[in-house]
Amino acid sequence: MLAVLGWAAVHGVPLVLPDFGGSCLTGVVPGLLGHLAGGGDAGLPEWMPGPVAEATQIVLLVLDGLGAEQLASRQALAPVLASGVGGSITSVAPSTTACALTSLVTGRVPAEHGVVGYRVALDGAIMNVLAWTLDGADARVRVPPRVFQPCPAFPGAGAVVPVVTRSDYGPTGFTAAHLGEVDLHRWYTPAGLVTGVRRLVAEGAPFVYAYYEGIDKVAHARGLREDYDDELRAVDRLVGDVLGVLPPGAVLVVTADHGQVDVGSSVEVLGADLMKDVTLLSGEGRFRWLHLRPGASGDVAAMAGESFGDVAWVRTREQIIEEGWLGGVPSAAVAGRMGDVALMPFAPTAFMDPADTGELRLSARHGSLTRDEMMIPLLSWPSA
Repeated sequence: MLAVLGWAAVHGVPLVLPDFGGSCLTGVVPGLLGHLAGGGDAGLPEWMPGPVAEATQIVLLVLDGLGAEQLASRQALAPVLASGVGGSITSVAPSTTACALTSLVTGRVPAEHGVVGYRVALDGAIMNVLAWTLDGADARVRVPPRVFQPCPAFPGAGAVVPVVTRSDYGPTGFTAAHLGEVDLHRWYTPAGLVTGVRRLVAEGAPFVYAYYEGIDKVAHARGLREDYDDELRAVDRLVGDVLGVLPPGAVLVVTADHGQVDVGSSVEVLGADLMKDVTLLSGEGRFRWLHLRPGASGDVAAMAGESFGDVAWVRTREQIIEEGWLGGVPSAAVAGRMGDVALMPFAPTAFMDPADTGELRLSARHGSLTRDEMMIPLLSWPSA
């Protein structure tokens, strides 16, 4: 196995594995729903924020892309978020939206739910899970979402969970895959998110799931600079607005799916000597899978380590499974969605796939296992 050398050693970058069974994204929804179902204090994990123990209603607000490390360094910009009770938990691997949101709402590890990346291999082609396209074409008929991802969302809820989310996301294949049969309340502006939450809690919904993606979009487009800071200020006001509409007994819980690393224009290019045994590239820039010709894994892993060991962790699929990155041993079908060798940068850079031109426009990224990407907030507030 490759040692962590070069850039990682100089800058002290630890590899952060998901804390499955502990303070991890996978335990959030089961813990909250277990409490509402009558589990009481004894049913709550010790890492769950204190206000949850007194909740008779819970609103779970997911702020896509808000890492705990980025928030900690900007607390002055976000006084409401800074006032929350709680701390940090880990995301999952890969630390990317498709995988993490599915883990959150199902309470299952990636090895079980099978959404193991943003772009995965399927039938010799590449499927974009967020867009639900296979080689660029709509895949909702060819790849039924509930077959691809069979684990139910919000297990133990006892009723259909209302989900407050952006209007565009209602009819997508990924929505069907990770949320399944839910009661969608679609907003058009951030104010609509507040309206939806207010209406639902006033009607007595015991659990409301709300999703906002602005932090992630701004980080991808503009990096972690001025625009990001202004978006964080706006998000902090949004959190305050949601908190302001909660009735007595309700608790707001805020978490995220992953953090961010600002890579700017830094990219790593896979050379011809490495690519000669590669048949497909999947994943994303900070968790790049190489799909190889039979028998080439060992040679390619060694070559990749020699070429990129100073900027990235290199693992074979077998090592990733053995080290527990996915939370267990995946089925043959799920393992087939993964590549043979993975490159995960610890340096602020990304491995590009020429077939995914959209990635060239991204400034901040995520997917790897650095603290900046893996650590996410879990905060709560009782109603005012």
